[in-house]
Amino acid sequence: MNKFITLNNGIKMPTLGLGVWQIKQSETARVVSWALESGYCHIDTARIYGNEKGVGEAVKSSDIPREQIFITTKLWVTDFFNAELAYRKSLDRLGLGYADLYLIHWPFPFWKHAWKTLEKLYQQGRIKAIGVSNFGIRQLEVLSKFSAITPAVNQIEFSPFYYRKELLEYCKEKGIALEAYSPLTRAKKFNHPVIKELAQKYAKTAAQIMIHWSLQHGLIVIPKSQNPNRIVENSEVFDFTIDDGDMARLDSLNENFRTGFW
Repeated sequence: MNKFITLNNGIKMPTLGLGVWQIKQSETARVVSWALESGYCHIDTARIYGNEKGVGEAVKSSDIPREQIFITTKLWVTDFFNAELAYRKSLDRLGLGYADLYLIHWPFPFWKHAWKTLEKLYQQGRIKAIGVSNFGIRQLEVLSKFSAITPAVNQIEFSPFYYRKELLEYCKEKGIALEAYSPLTRAKKFNHPVIKELAQKYAKTAAQIMIHWSLQHGLIVIPKSQNPNRIVENSEVFDFTIDDGDMARLDSLNENFRTGFW
C-alpha cells in the first residue's frame, strides 16, 4: 500500500492525513503536534474551521522540515469574489509561506469565478496544487469546459456506507485524485456485522478496516480524531491487504449514508 500519491501536476501527496474539522482552535496545536510526532505528514484544515492558526503553530514548532509536511486549506463560499485575499489571510493565520493544496470548499454559486483566481495563484507559484471539494460529476464536467487546469484533488465524503463508485471511476479517468473525509462515518457504523467480522478476521479495528478500504480503492483519506491513541491507531493501516472478496462485501454496504447535513 503506497503512502504517497503523485498528483496530476507531479506533486507527491501523503495518502493518509489528519482532518481537523470541529477541533477547537485552543486544542488544535496540541492535536496536530501529536499527529506529527506519530508520523503523520499531512494535515487538512479550512478557513471555516477556525483553527488554521493552531495548525500552523504545530507545524512551526515541529522538528519536521516544512517541505516534508503537506498542508491543505480551503476557500469558503463567502470569499469567492475575494479568493486571493482569502488565501493570503489563510497563510497569515497559518503563519506559513504557502499551502500545498488549496480547495474550493463547496460548489456554491460563483465558484467558477473563484476557480479562475485559484488558477492564477497556482500559475504564480503561490500554491503547490489546487482542487475542489464536494464536487459531483456534473460540476466537474462544467469545470472541465472552461478551466485551464484540471483540479488535482476532489475531496468528498466517502465510506463503505457512502460508496460513490461512479464518481470514483470518473475521477480516475480524468486524473483527479479523490480524497475521503468522514471515512469512519463518525463511528456510527463501527458495530455493523460485516465491519466487526472483518476487523476480527484481519486482527484490525473497525476504523482501520474502513480507512484501509478507502486506501485500497486508491483514495487519499483524512480521518479526524483528537485522541492520541486513535490518531496512532488510524495510521496503522499500511501493513495488510483486504482480499478481493472482502472488498466486494464492503462495497456492497453502500446505503448512501451521509454524516453531514448537506
